[in-house]
Amino acid sequence: MNSLLTTLTQSDVRGRKRGIYSVCSAHPWVIEAAMAQAEADDSALLIEATCNQVNQMGGYTGMQPADFVLFVRGIAEKVGFEVDRLVFGGDHLGPNPWRHLPAHEAMRHAVDLLQAYAQAGFQKLHLDASMRCADDAAVLSDESIAQRAARLCQAAEAVAPGAAVYVIGTEVPVPGGASEDLTQLQVTAVAAVEHTLAAHQAAFEVLGLHDAWARVIALVVQPGVEFDHTHVIDYRPEQAEALARFQQNQSKLVFEAHSTDYQGAGALARLVDDGFAILKVGPGLTFALREALYALELVERELLEPSECSRLRATVEAAMCSAPSHWQGYYHGTAAHQAQLRVFSYSDRVRYYWGLPAIAQATERLITNLEAVKLSENLISQYLPQQYAAYRQGRIGLRVKDLLLDKVRDALRPYAQACRMGE
Repeated sequence: MNSLLTTLTQSDVRGRKRGIYSVCSAHPWVIEAAMAQAEADDSALLIEATCNQVNQMGGYTGMQPADFVLFVRGIAEKVGFEVDRLVFGGDHLGPNPWRHLPAHEAMRHAVDLLQAYAQAGFQKLHLDASMRCADDAAVLSDESIAQRAARLCQAAEAVAPGAAVYVIGTEVPVPGGASEDLTQLQVTAVAAVEHTLAAHQAAFEVLGLHDAWARVIALVVQPGVEFDHTHVIDYRPEQAEALARFQQNQSKLVFEAHSTDYQGAGALARLVDDGFAILKVGPGLTFALREALYALELVERELLEPSECSRLRATVEAAMCSAPSHWQGYYHGTAAHQAQLRVFSYSDRVRYYWGLPAIAQATERLITNLEAVKLSENLISQYLPQQYAAYRQGRIGLRVKDLLLDKVRDALRPYAQACRMGE
């Protein structure tokens, strides 16, 4: 599947730019929905894990890189998706989980991280050493960042030589979206791109990583897209014209765009046309899943006595308030505003909680309750109108799982269309 990633600079048979979207999620239903979309498109599927989510110490999912590969492949086998069509990527791989430590300690853990990902068979590795560690200067130079990235690459090559392609770049938006209100963004300057490339190439050459440098396929840049808790900054092509012109002259290098969640179909298509060939999406998918689950809880309330209901939303709220570490540093303002953000924020930090036993039990009860009654299409029209339309068109049934997966696929379809999957 590396050939798929290394040919992104090539146009399709109609002379149009090609792209691939990256699903950044560990939720099994999101992954299953992504597999259903890829199956419909007869395409490969790129699934990525982040350094905080999956690492050699377990991350917040409790999975090491090899565990994550087995987890995703298990879902594929269950739903009949060919495992050979899976591409695994690692995102933000570097010292980020250990940045509270001195740099030499953080980098030692980061080296172990890269080797764990490489040994597990991840084919796409984003080398991200841009974060400041405890004893670093206030601002790291591009040269320091590049030297650390090269060291991480060297670690991966030592255990899996020639097996992976690499993504570099330091202008990475905050994972999961910005935590402050945004009004405008600074698009990456071409001069900054050129400096980043030169610094990394020099660092790779010092370590003798000439072959690995030839497998650097993408650079993370800021094209002017982002979301905060309550609004989205949409792509404006005129602001990224210089970047697009630069990429047109590259024979093997494309741009990778993070935080593309919630962009419209037209914006995503234009990003691909402008050379942003790798589109990352994550919170937008679990956001859609949360919308579907809470909508189905409203259906449940219409059909069952209160004592029989799952109380899913209340269970999630209680869990988030009793264990606030995943949202407290991100959601600010009054208690009422924080309560609203816990449910509706675009950064969707609810996604960290779905695996908790109490929430999993409430979710299972919701599904069991709704599977035990006859769902009427008029109620689905009220609470899940897009899925109602899909049902009326004969594309899905009224099973709970059908509704949930189709809601997630609603968030994925614009990416598949923008990347011209299935064409």
